[in-house]
Amino acid sequence: MFKRRTKRSYTQIVTEGFYPRGGWTRAFSYVMHRLRRLPDPPHKIARGVAAGIFVCFTPFFGFHFVLAAGLAMVMQGNILAAVLATFFGNPLTIPIIATMSIELGSWMLGMHHGLPLPQLVDAFSNASLELWNNFTAIFSMHEAHWDRLADFFRRVFLPYMVGGIVPGLVASIVGYALTLPAISAYQKARIKRLKKRYEKKRAAEEAKADAALKAR
Repeated sequence: MFKRRTKRSYTQIVTEGFYPRGGWTRAFSYVMHRLRRLPDPPHKIARGVAAGIFVCFTPFFGFHFVLAAGLAMVMQGNILAAVLATFFGNPLTIPIIATMSIELGSWMLGMHHGLPLPQLVDAFSNASLELWNNFTAIFSMHEAHWDRLADFFRRVFLPYMVGGIVPGLVASIVGYALTLPAISAYQKARIKRLKKRYEKKRAAEEAKADAALKAR
């Protein structure tokens, strides 16, 4: 019932991951529309947005949704807002976030320099493959290798994690500061519209009732 009529090819899936069918502007508008319509106080929605943005600066790829929801719970923010805010970490921004975080983290940890973006992508791919091989080694006769993962943690993961804290905090604070007044203004305007619509409907009903009384 809920499946696509025309199944997308692998190329379409990858392409739409980097550029949505309606464009990034439409995708951003959709996220903002959903955020504005969330049934929660503005400060809780803004906290959720801050949590989602901050998580985008962590190297836990594949777990951003879960981490954003967990952080929003700790911050007493809106969980759905946090999940929607992870849209901040998209294929256009992740390369910038990753390069900035690992360069800053390497400098903070006293390392010479970070990895170029292509090598960074290869490092995460190889680490994921190595982790999977070590997991499958539990059920086979293959030997697990942890030395390469230890090197990945020291040279890539740790600098990324440390370096993402400062820009993540800055971005999340900016996101909170922008979201709070925007959601507040939207909710006030929406309440005003609903109140005006209710009063108009009530006036029409009263006029109809008066007309019925006069007709008697």
